[in-house]
Amino acid sequence: MNEPKLHIILIGNTFKYETEATVKLFFNAQHFIFSDTKEDAEGEYIIAGLDGLRIYTEIKLDGHDVYSSEKTLPSADEKTAEHELCRLVYHGLGSLLGKSSPWGLMTGIRPVKKVVELIREGKSRKEIDSILTKKYEIAPDKLDLAYLTAENQLPILDRIDSSAVSLYVSIPFCPTRCSYCSFVSHSMDSAVKLIPEYVEMLCRELEMIGALVRETDTKIDTIYFGGGTPTSLSAADLKTIMGSVAANFDIDKVREYSVEAGRPDTITEEKLRVIHSLGAKRISVNPQTLNDDVLKVIGRRHSGEDAVRAFELARKVGFENINTDLIAGLPTESAESFAHTLDKMIELSPESITVHTLTLKRSADLFRTGTEKSPVSEMVEYSIERLIGSGYLPYYMYRQKNTLDNLENVGYAKKGFESYYNIFIMDETQTILGAGCAASTKLVYPDGKIKRIHNYKFPYEYIRRFDQLMEKKEEVSECLKRIKSAAQR
Repeated sequence: MNEPKLHIILIGNTFKYETEATVKLFFNAQHFIFSDTKEDAEGEYIIAGLDGLRIYTEIKLDGHDVYSSEKTLPSADEKTAEHELCRLVYHGLGSLLGKSSPWGLMTGIRPVKKVVELIREGKSRKEIDSILTKKYEIAPDKLDLAYLTAENQLPILDRIDSSAVSLYVSIPFCPTRCSYCSFVSHSMDSAVKLIPEYVEMLCRELEMIGALVRETDTKIDTIYFGGGTPTSLSAADLKTIMGSVAANFDIDKVREYSVEAGRPDTITEEKLRVIHSLGAKRISVNPQTLNDDVLKVIGRRHSGEDAVRAFELARKVGFENINTDLIAGLPTESAESFAHTLDKMIELSPESITVHTLTLKRSADLFRTGTEKSPVSEMVEYSIERLIGSGYLPYYMYRQKNTLDNLENVGYAKKGFESYYNIFIMDETQTILGAGCAASTKLVYPDGKIKRIHNYKFPYEYIRRFDQLMEKKEEVSECLKRIKSAAQR
């Protein structure tokens, strides 16, 4: 994929983040050349200018006439100027390219959070639609989806224990790297020698976090093992890590304990029995697609039948809360093929199904090789109608940059099987303590302030610089004390 030559020129303002996010609604997975003067532009360019109360844009794209537009603002409020300038750019690009985004001007990853906030302010459905349509120009069907998701989230958000926190455990290994993947994960072929020391250091970190939790008398609400693919590890290694969790945290009081079993080619009966016996009652089995040809294209070493067998094995072991992940828009996948996968998964009757839309990240192999135009909108529309019609309701949603057709990722669940952890991480209402390579600790203070502490991204760095990592935990202790103090008032 060739690097773009598109210049973004910011004149009289520093609105780089939102302007770039707006442009990316039309140009997926590209980065741009930024400057503050038109003289620097060569070839295609977008000017976003602010001059007192005047905002203006000029856009030159190959094969199109130069587009220009301007507007006078009623006041000099910077946030309004930024939003309205992005609106000019959005309409200019939409006019030239003949398309729009289903989420309109909204570039944030948490659309449902905005709906929840408006509901809590006492706004009616009609008022919410009017506010969000006016500000962001969201399509009516996306407003419907966001509102329904918010309705399903609210009863769970209302039951949040403000004095509790959640625990995330990162296992950054996979059997192979999928072509669409941008996560920091290492294939087992190259990383196997790191695993013994990684497991040792992870257990040390869990012990340290456990000590902080006990010292502050903090309750763990949910636990989530992600990655990577946790079941890339052996049953013995899983037993060691999960045993460390059980030894250092009171898992009897945990409302939800999830493990991403993930790829079917890593799932065995022995591993599933270890996971189940050590307290995790919710797992994910993630085929992404049941089409064998598509699985080969994306670099998977399992078949669709392997995924079905893994699901049935999990049922045999005793799991009564299983999620499955699917991806709409995978390369070479047709709308019919996606529908077949979804129909088959509904037939298996998991408790929840998460439908992701393919995202082209710069660090993914698929970004470099490119992907042909996909009927992804048709796939997503089918999933919404089919899942809701089958008794699965949307309960959490997020959006990412560079997603095909600017669509969304949605978790659907049968009533009573919504994942607390997924809701908490999207709503940002609960502190999440991260353990392991590339894990992020999100500290949510009683006053609403959020502070993030990131662990080292790569396993070898996590291992080598472990003692420095532990120095960051002082702030975790302070936040837990404040949470406890606030809860006691």
